[in-house]
Amino acid sequence: DEQHRFGVRQRLALREKGQAGESPHMLMMSATPIPRTLAMSYYADLDVSVLDELPPGRTPIVTKLVKDERRDEVIQRVREACLTGRQAYWVCPLIEESEALQLKTAEESFEMLSAALPELKIGLVHGRLKNDEKSATMAAFIANEVQVLVATTVIEVGVDVPNASLMVIEHAERFGLAQLHQLRGRVGRGVHESVCILLFAQPLSQTGRERLKAIYEHTDGFVIAREDLRIRGPGEFIGARQSGVPLLRYADLEADAPLVEVARDLAESLLRDAPQVADEVATRWFGGRASLLKA
Repeated sequence: DEQHRFGVRQRLALREKGQAGESPHMLMMSATPIPRTLAMSYYADLDVSVLDELPPGRTPIVTKLVKDERRDEVIQRVREACLTGRQAYWVCPLIEESEALQLKTAEESFEMLSAALPELKIGLVHGRLKNDEKSATMAAFIANEVQVLVATTVIEVGVDVPNASLMVIEHAERFGLAQLHQLRGRVGRGVHESVCILLFAQPLSQTGRERLKAIYEHTDGFVIAREDLRIRGPGEFIGARQSGVPLLRYADLEADAPLVEVARDLAESLLRDAPQVADEVATRWFGGRASLLKA
């Protein structure tokens, strides 16, 4: 589950749990396939099934892009939502202040919101809290004893609070597309109209601008994954990098898609009709690292 959160070698270790010479059957799930996964589907190493409908009871999420200087308006929006009985997430990229990265932090945001919204109960969860502390805060949020939950990406998956209808993501330009889509999916789980506000700081890099444009325009995880592939590249096919330039000697996945299909058919013919030649080709090109193609 949540296949995009695993590394190449972690997935490879899972594949190797079968008996000697046998590979286990694997079903991998993700709301946002990583660029590598999408690229592997080109090469017939993965059969892809797409579920493109919202589960029953879910409502579409409105996404808004808001400049950082309009923070006070966003806080007022949080106040109004919570005073009508709804709840909100406020997501931050860091736990505590960093000199290298001057970003709004979870602890700083918790203090800021506690001061700005004294009429509301504010909670804080992040990866450094003890499990029982995190569980207590999450239980209070689920019970609506906490109206605003300030959090890092620990809430990216596995959190289901139908009453939470508003999410604010600080420094959204610093998050990857898969993370933004997963985080946005924490709202829209009930019958109430849900909004995800992406707070961003300027100046934006070209990549940051493209990511925010993609997440603003699309709610389909597979479309977002294709944009991620276009922006970040598929990474190494015979290696462990999951994004970046693929280092293919001749081919370009987008420009040469028809050739990839021809090559795939030829590869199947070689495997079927001339397995020895197929082994020699694999030995020449893969250099003993062919197992990495399976992860």
